[in-house]
Amino acid sequence: MKSFRRIVPVIAGAIAGGLIALIVASGGGTTHDTTTVIEQGHGAVVPTTLSSDKGMTVNQIYKQDAPGVVDILVTSNSSSGSPFGGSQESEGEGAGVVLNKQGDIITDQHVVANATSVKVTFEDGQTATAKVLGTDASTDVGVIHVNVPSSELHPIPFTDSSDAQVGDPVVAIGSPFSLPETVTAGIVSQTGRSITAPNQYTISGAIQTDAAINPGNSGGPLLDADGQVLGLNDQIETNNSTATGEGSSSGVGFATPGNEDVKIANTIIAGKTVRHAWLGVSLNPTSAGGAQIATQAGQVQPITSGSPAAKAGLHAGDLITAIDGKPVTSTDAFIATIDTYSPGNVVTLTVKRGGKTLQIKATLGVRPAEAPGASTQVP
Repeated sequence: MKSFRRIVPVIAGAIAGGLIALIVASGGGTTHDTTTVIEQGHGAVVPTTLSSDKGMTVNQIYKQDAPGVVDILVTSNSSSGSPFGGSQESEGEGAGVVLNKQGDIITDQHVVANATSVKVTFEDGQTATAKVLGTDASTDVGVIHVNVPSSELHPIPFTDSSDAQVGDPVVAIGSPFSLPETVTAGIVSQTGRSITAPNQYTISGAIQTDAAINPGNSGGPLLDADGQVLGLNDQIETNNSTATGEGSSSGVGFATPGNEDVKIANTIIAGKTVRHAWLGVSLNPTSAGGAQIATQAGQVQPITSGSPAAKAGLHAGDLITAIDGKPVTSTDAFIATIDTYSPGNVVTLTVKRGGKTLQIKATLGVRPAEAPGASTQVP
C-alpha cells in the first residue's frame, strides 16, 4: 500500500536535536504513512505470556480483545509534486479500536488523514465502509463510524492511562506490514514521555513500550494485563529500516495516553469542535526548575506575534516556574498543565527574569491548526 511519509522531530521543542520521528501507520510492501526516529536502539526480548499475578495471558487477552480491533485500509489524495499541479491517490493501512455498540471506532489521526475512502475489516473477516467523523491532529486522534449490526461490534474498555507503571506487562494488536490481528507483547518501558503530533505540537503523557510496533500498528491498542486499553500505538524510534527504507521496531515504541484519546474521541462523537488552549511560546526542550522560553535561533520565533504570550508581555528567555501557583518543574510539565485549561481561561504565570520574580497574567487563546515554528515545543 502506498502512502506518504512525514518526517518530524520526536521530541518537539528541540531547537537542535537530530532526532527523526516516524509515526507508524501502514504496511505491506509499499511506502507507508508513518513517522520514526533515528536513534541507537536494540531489539526487544518480549514474554510470550503475562505472569498470572499480573492478569491474563497474551492468548487470553487476544481471544477477548481481537474482535474489538479492526484493520483500516485508507485511500487518500496527496499532492503529486508535479510542476503542473494535481494530486495522486495513495493507500495506507492502520488499526482501530471499537469504542461502542453504535459503530464508532477510534484510531490515530494520521491513519485517516485526507482519506477519500476508508474500509474496515473485522477480526471475523467482515468488511464495512467507514465514514470519518472527525480528527484532531494535536493529539493524533481520529474517529470513524461504520453502519454494521451491533453483534459485529465488540467495544474494548479503556483504563486509566495515568495508572501505567514502569514494568507493567502490555500487549499490542495491529496490522504491521499488512498482517492484521498481529499480537506482540512487552512491558511499559517508561511513562510521561513527549512525542510530536502530526501538526508539530507536543503530545505529553505518552507511554513508552518495548512491545514490537511497526508500520501498520498505528491506531491499534496498547493493552494492559486485564485486556483494557492504555492508549493507541502511535510512533517508534528506530535505527532499523526495511529494504524500502521504512523504519521498523527497535524496541522503542510510543502510545498516546488513553485518557486524552477518549476525551477527544467523545468530543468528536458529540459533534463538537476540538479546541486546545494556546499560549504561543517556543520552549527549550529541557530547562532547570521550570519551562524556559527559547531565545532566537534561526527561523524559530520564541514568542509568536500576536499570541497570548506576546500580549501578556512574556520575553524570550523567561523561565516559567508556576501556573496559578502550581509549580512546574519541567517543559513537559508546563505543556501538560496548559493542556488542562481551555481557550479563554486566564492564567497567572510565575516568571523569573533577570533575577526578578514576576506574576504575569495571560488569557489563553485557541491553538492554531499548525505549530507556528518547526522543531519547537509549543503549548
